Amino acid sequence: MAKKRSARSARRTSKPRAAAAKKKAARGPVRRPAAKKTAKKAAPKKSKRAASRRPSEIFAPVKGAERREIGHVLLEVGKAGNARVKRMVYPAGFKWSRDMKPVVGTDLCMHAHVGFLVQGRIDVEYPDGCVEVYAAPAIVAVTPGHDGHVVGRQPAVLIEFDFEGDTINRFGMPDAHTHD
Repeated sequence: MAKKRSARSARRTSKPRAAAAKKKAARGPVRRPAAKKTAKKAAPKKSKRAASRRPSEIFAPVKGAERREIGHVLLEVGKAGNARVKRMVYPAGFKWSRDMKPVVGTDLCMHAHVGFLVQGRIDVEYPDGCVEVYAAPAIVAVTPGHDGHVVGRQPAVLIEFDFEGDTINRFGMPDAHTHD
């Protein structure tokens, strides 16, 4: 049994249309004026480098944490039992002796830092000239009496754990830098 074609589908395959297409092909390509540019532009291709500079979850506000800025450092602090968990975002170019010393009033940072460096690089220098280099991802254990600075063009993000004034004792750290 033959299927009945609608008038519309019959026109698509009719001979007169095919003949017209052959005639057009014989005349050569049809030149049309360039399409006008619309206000909507195509999205630019994203390079890998640009993607690495995109804000991400490591910079999103931490729910339930106290948020403040001290000496150009973004600090978010939350309680966890008897300890504190802190996220510290040190901007590119940060140097403790330049940015924090005027705020704190001591020649060196007298805090112990224990945590995990999520992003960036921090160099820590002690008065004896010893330098510790921490490049993410890295576990960080810095004794009191140091100067530190962010190396490179991206901020350093440190997740830190402390016990306020009792951090050194609770973590069993020396109270000053040693070469052990």
